[in-house]
Amino acid sequence: MDIKQNNVDKLNAVLSIKLTPADYQAEYDSALKNARKSIDMPGFRAGHVPMGLVKKKYGPSILAEQLNKVLSSTIDKHVKENNLNLLGQPLPVEKSQADGDFENPGDFEFEYEMGLSPEFDLKLDKFSVPYHKIKIDNKLVEKQIEEMSKRYGRLTEPAESGEADMLMTTLIELDEAGEIKAGGIMSDATVAIEFVEDKKTKKSLVGVKKNDEVVVDPHKISKGHDDLARMLNSTHEEVHHIHSNFKLRVNDIKRMIPSDLNQELFDKVFGADAVKDEKEFRERVAADMTKHFGGDQDWLFKRDASTALVDKTKMDLPDTFLKKWIHASNEQEISEEDLEKEYPAYAKGLKWQLISARILDEYGIKVESDEVMAHAKQNIANQFAQYGMPLPDEELEKYAANMLQNQDEVRKIFEGLYEDKVIAKCKEEMKVKEKEVSYDDFVKLAKEADASVK
Repeated sequence: MDIKQNNVDKLNAVLSIKLTPADYQAEYDSALKNARKSIDMPGFRAGHVPMGLVKKKYGPSILAEQLNKVLSSTIDKHVKENNLNLLGQPLPVEKSQADGDFENPGDFEFEYEMGLSPEFDLKLDKFSVPYHKIKIDNKLVEKQIEEMSKRYGRLTEPAESGEADMLMTTLIELDEAGEIKAGGIMSDATVAIEFVEDKKTKKSLVGVKKNDEVVVDPHKISKGHDDLARMLNSTHEEVHHIHSNFKLRVNDIKRMIPSDLNQELFDKVFGADAVKDEKEFRERVAADMTKHFGGDQDWLFKRDASTALVDKTKMDLPDTFLKKWIHASNEQEISEEDLEKEYPAYAKGLKWQLISARILDEYGIKVESDEVMAHAKQNIANQFAQYGMPLPDEELEKYAANMLQNQDEVRKIFEGLYEDKVIAKCKEEMKVKEKEVSYDDFVKLAKEADASVK
C-alpha cells in the first residue's frame, strides 16, 4: 500500500492511495467464499456453484465492496495519524473512482479530494459586543398589569360592539355580483376588532349588533394568510387565491371587563397572600418581567456575539470543495442556483462551528453527565409547572432518566449546554457593555437579528 498526500494549498489536498493485491486479496477471497454459500444458479446445488462462475458474475461488485472497506479504514487511519482536521468527507476525484481492472484484479489507484480546516487567530478580549437590557419602566409594568387584568377579567355580552370587543361571526363567500356564492366558503370565525388594522374595515365593525351583516374583505380582518386560513378552515396556499368579498354575519358580541386591581387579582396572579398591596404587586410584576426578559436578552447577545465573531474573524474556507461535498452528500438533488443562494448562510454556520470548537478547546470547556441530568429535570419541571403540577424530585428523576434513554434528546441537550457555555465564556472574556433600551426598540433589534440569519 502506498499513500501520498499532496497539499494543493492551505485548504485543499489530494490523497492518492495505491493498493496491491496483498492489501485486499484475503478479504476478497473470504467474501467470495461466503457469497458462494448463498448463491443459487440453475444446474448447480446451492453453495456448490463453481468459483469461476461466482467470480465472473459477482466478483467485480464483491471486489468493489471490499476495496471500499479497505479504503475507508485507510483514510480514517491516515487522518488520525496525521492529525488532519477535515471539513466534510473526502470525495473521489471526478476523473474516475479508480485506475485498475475489476475483471482481473491487480493494483488499484484511487484519488480523493479533501477540504482542510482553516487556521485562524481568535482573541475574545479584542471584541466589543453590547448587551441590550429591556428597561422595565412604569409604562411597561402598567401594560403588563392591564394584560393580567384582562386575563382574569369577566366576559360580558354587550348589545353593541366597541373597538376592543370580539365578534363571533359566520363568514360567507360572495360572488362578483355580491350574492352568496354557490358552493363557496362558509365558516364560523372569531374576529378581534382591536387587531383589525384597516381603519375603514374596523369602523364598519364598531357599533354592530347581533344578527347584523357587514361585507368585508377577508384579508383585512386577519393577521396574514395563516390566520385567515384558520378563520376560513382552509389552507395557507388556498387563501392566496381568495379575491372575493365575504358577508360577515354577527352571531354574538363578547367584551372582556378587566378585573379590578385588588387583593382578589393579586391572589389569582401570584397565589394567596403572596403580595399584600398594590405597591408589592407592581414590584413583583416588574421583578418577574426582568426575569422573563433575561432569556430574550441572552438570546440577542448570542446573536450579536456570534455575528461579530463570524464577520470579524479572518477565516477562509475551501469553498469549491465544500460546494462539491454538499452536492454529493445531499439526499435530494440541489441545483447550482439554489446552492449558490444558500451557500453563504451555510458558510457562516460552519465558521461559527469552527469558532465554537476553538473556544471549547482553548478554555477546556466540558459538559458533565450530571449537568445533562439537571437540565433534563429542569425542562420537565418547567413543563409540569405550566399546568400547575409541581413534581417531587424523585418523580423528576424518573422522568429525566426515561428522557435520556433517547439518544437524540441527549445529543440535543449536550449541544445546547455546550453552546450556552461558549456564549457564557464570550460574555466573560469580551468587552461587554450593557445598553438599556425600551421594549419596542428591543423587539426591533431582535427582529433584525432574526432576519439576518435567515
